[in-house]
Amino acid sequence: MKDKMIEGKIVKISGPLVVAGGMGNVNMFDVVKVGELGLIGEIIEIHGDNAYIQVYEETGGIGPGEKVVSTGEPLSVELGPGLIGTIFDGIQRPLKEIAVKAGNFIPRGLDIPHLDRNKKWDFKPVLKAGAEVKAGFVLGTVDENENIVHKIMVPPNIDSAKIKKIESGSFTVTDTVCLLETKKGETEVKLMHKWPVRIGRPYLRKNAPTRQLKSGQRVVDAMFPIAKGGTACVPGPFGSGKTVIQHQLAKWADAKIIVYIGCGERGNEMTDVLNELPHLKDPYTGKTLMERTVLIANTSNMPVAAREASIFTGITIAEYYRDMGYDIALMADSTSRWAEALREISGRLEEMPGEEGYPAYLGTRIASFYERAGDVVCISEDERQGTLSVIGAVSPPGGDLSDPVVQATLKVVKVFWSLESQLAYRRHFPAISWLNSYSLYYDNFREEIEKKMGTIWTEMRRETFRLLQIENDLIEIVRLVGIESLSQKDRLTLEVSRLIREDFLHQNAFSDIDTYTSERKMFLMLDTILQMNEKGRAAIDRGMKTEDVFKIPAVEKIARMKYVPENELKQIESIKDDIKGELDRLERTEA
Repeated sequence: MKDKMIEGKIVKISGPLVVAGGMGNVNMFDVVKVGELGLIGEIIEIHGDNAYIQVYEETGGIGPGEKVVSTGEPLSVELGPGLIGTIFDGIQRPLKEIAVKAGNFIPRGLDIPHLDRNKKWDFKPVLKAGAEVKAGFVLGTVDENENIVHKIMVPPNIDSAKIKKIESGSFTVTDTVCLLETKKGETEVKLMHKWPVRIGRPYLRKNAPTRQLKSGQRVVDAMFPIAKGGTACVPGPFGSGKTVIQHQLAKWADAKIIVYIGCGERGNEMTDVLNELPHLKDPYTGKTLMERTVLIANTSNMPVAAREASIFTGITIAEYYRDMGYDIALMADSTSRWAEALREISGRLEEMPGEEGYPAYLGTRIASFYERAGDVVCISEDERQGTLSVIGAVSPPGGDLSDPVVQATLKVVKVFWSLESQLAYRRHFPAISWLNSYSLYYDNFREEIEKKMGTIWTEMRRETFRLLQIENDLIEIVRLVGIESLSQKDRLTLEVSRLIREDFLHQNAFSDIDTYTSERKMFLMLDTILQMNEKGRAAIDRGMKTEDVFKIPAVEKIARMKYVPENELKQIESIKDDIKGELDRLERTEA
């Protein structure tokens, strides 16, 4: 903080925008305290002596003439032990502590530490006094919980230093655990440090993502996969399942840590997350999912301007854990609400509007968020690798994919999961369109997948897309002239495609068994359906009809595959033999 804080006076208030005079010496993005209540705000424009401030709390009741005090610091988050399992608001205030201190409603101007100042953590040094260190070097570790080893690193703003003193023991986040000698003098390192949210944390270099982020969702992992360090967009109309797919990814993605941002969404949706995560087991560790999750809750009943901050608060926390060498997955639900906050602030600033009233810099701001994802080599002593995957939901009005937020997002992401209301109305979830969606990452980790599942997996995936596309073309013909006009093989294609849609792509998030599917089970399920196609075509070549082929009992077994437990996959393996045997028996009977 600056030695002398700059103080000005309010001259204008327009919703979340406050204009303060006498602030000519402040810096862009400095945090200020507004009015007698000390509302938290951030300077977003400076014109002469006037500072334009977006306030992250309700501005009702404050008036011109009240003081505005600059803290001299940018909007920052506190990074240290205690982040995991905590629920924060959009500017990193811990909601549980607020509830204890002030009740169920957040009082305006409440100033509360972001991290617990009283809890002690056991710090274990990994270096000794006299060691030469640089930014990103690990000084020691703290066990944040049974699964997360929290690495205490040299802050990124220190180029080089020498350890003068380092201690082990039990410390709070504000205690000094290490003393560094730098060119500028001595620097204390605590368990916690601050980082401005609008500046991405530095890294050594960014690599092309080459590892798949597995989610256990068949339509995602098999058809439109995302890479660790990749970016994805999930647009769709109201009720199409954006939040459900985000929840599923947050629960089951094979990332070390999940950062979930509820940006402008309904409070009951965040409540569902909070109620479920403590009771769900992580399939990778056996512990509760809450033990690897950070939640940012900035729901629709919270101040609009704070939505804009919540996105950057979340991704800065994610980058911090990425720098430790972990795989991080960030879910933002939804970036449309964030863009609407930008539009409101832009309107208050009287800026020239772009398409549909959004600011002209909408695309740039969206890109600045998604570009912070990546598979990076961290600044560290061992060039450890960390990944940050970003999955953003978009809520265009009426599901219109020409919406500016959708189009700006599609320019920067590599995975597009297009949700369709027609699928949702037919109770097909996830309602991801297999015709409109795409992933540009599959070739990046194709070798990795084929090492595990064989080259046949790529061929099966290609055949699945082919069958679904042919089905779409045949449906148009059936609508025009009826199914009687189709050949027996075309009718078989329709039936096999129905199996793919209903028994493979459709997944029941409320079933304890079907909510998550392993790679092995996914392979067996798709292989079995394609075997049905192959054997059925052979039977038709020998004179059988499609309706007879689909009378065999194996078809019913295919429909129940998704509910076969992971430890009983031999049941699925046996279905292929059943298909062949039952078709042979049927053919002999008819003969």
